[in-house]
Amino acid sequence: MKNRGPRLVLLGKQGAGKGTQASQLAEHYGVLHLATGDLFRAAAHEGTPLGVEAQSYMDVGELVPDEIVIGVVEEELARSGAARTGFVLDGFPRTVRQADELERVLDDHPLDVVIDLDVPTEIVLHRIAGRRVCIQCQTPYHVDAPPKEGWTCDLCGGDVIQRDDDTEDAVMRRLELWELQTLPLIQFYRRRGILAHVDGTGDADDVFESMVVSVELRTADEA
Repeated sequence: MKNRGPRLVLLGKQGAGKGTQASQLAEHYGVLHLATGDLFRAAAHEGTPLGVEAQSYMDVGELVPDEIVIGVVEEELARSGAARTGFVLDGFPRTVRQADELERVLDDHPLDVVIDLDVPTEIVLHRIAGRRVCIQCQTPYHVDAPPKEGWTCDLCGGDVIQRDDDTEDAVMRRLELWELQTLPLIQFYRRRGILAHVDGTGDADDVFESMVVSVELRTADEA
């Protein structure tokens, strides 16, 4: 590609591993990894009006409204110049409305590719519902990789528990909401001819290589 990295959106269910893959892609191409959760926290820490608003919703466990999400992303793209130099967006857009607004914000710097990191529901359900965490030091565990002695933390001896939002019922509700919101979004980007599906069930390194191939195929004409 000429003088810039890709402009990339990464879609995927919670537990699909998209945060890790997005970070690796950003490092590989030398572009910013823009994760909405991180952007909200940074804006709140800086005390920007949008950041303070976003924090007020997160503090009570509510979804941050579209107009605030869009505003925070728009501010960061303008501040960093990432619309010109390239980026990996992780966690945004989540709806067709957000996708429309992203096109407006990017204007004459359109997306190169949107990757749907596809992992079956039963796999992500096992990944998330199997998570456990120490209530004292927050060390993470999993039912497939438990502490050495019962459910007592190896590091501090604290109790290792399952968070309320990691129960199977809670996870299924989030996954159902994701499906409801994301299927129209996938169709939106398929119509634009920039959607790529990547199987996210294999070895993490193999998944990463498949994602790089998808990016290269869609940016080869700029080489």
